[in-house]
Amino acid sequence: MYGDAETVRRILTGTGDTWAVVGLSSNTSRAAYGVAAVLQRFGKRVVPVHPKAETVHGEQGYASLADIPFPVDVVDVFVNSDLAGGVADEAVAAGAKAVWFQLGVIDEAAYDRTRAAGLDMVMDRCPAIEIPRLP
Repeated sequence: MYGDAETVRRILTGTGDTWAVVGLSSNTSRAAYGVAAVLQRFGKRVVPVHPKAETVHGEQGYASLADIPFPVDVVDVFVNSDLAGGVADEAVAAGAKAVWFQLGVIDEAAYDRTRAAGLDMVMDRCPAIEIPRLP
């Protein structure tokens, strides 16, 4: 419902290869850590976004999307649903091309706002599950 197959494919193959992963830290037990590693294996540049601004998977981290000094194509959101809408709004403001809310991250109003701003968006899906399925 929040990410038809064509939108998923477009984001994963045609939107661009620089992914800001909001919520990514060096904590190896968190889902964001493993998903970011999968994205890297599939050729994506992963930019960690976390208040600690840690370097993760060899990439410099930033405290916020606004702090990233270069364009990002996709913003992958690993924060709880209560905070996700604000991140989607920041992604629009930062000039991202797409927003991806992870499994369990749902904010229908943010989905509507993001789509109305012209961005592709997927919600309640995981790119690490979807990308290996692509032919």
